[in-house]
Amino acid sequence: MNTIDEYIKSFDPNIQKTLNEIRNFIKKEAPEATERISYKMPTFYLNGNLVHFAVFKDHYGFYPTSSGIDAFEKELAPYRTGKGTLRFPFDQPIPWDIIQKIIHFRVKENMNKVKK
Repeated sequence: MNTIDEYIKSFDPNIQKTLNEIRNFIKKEAPEATERISYKMPTFYLNGNLVHFAVFKDHYGFYPTSSGIDAFEKELAPYRTGKGTLRFPFDQPIPWDIIQKIIHFRVKENMNKVKK
């Protein structure tokens, strides 16, 4: 797959709906970021990879790098499954408020790369 549109269209309509919600939320929170496929996942890029997201058998994966997770360690404990991995089960609401905080943190972090 070469585009996020192709990635999303490869899933059933219910999954597509949530993937589009995640995509649009990231676009709204980081409008200066560009879209691409990286590591075979939808990726938002801003002076480097900002966040990735994907879908699996029973959850949505969200990958804000380890720094994005470490900054909100306590809030993310129920979703954390690896160093840079968050899992949002299909049967639970997506924690938009936490995702928003992570995106803003990652934007600031990646913009600081330019200033150094």
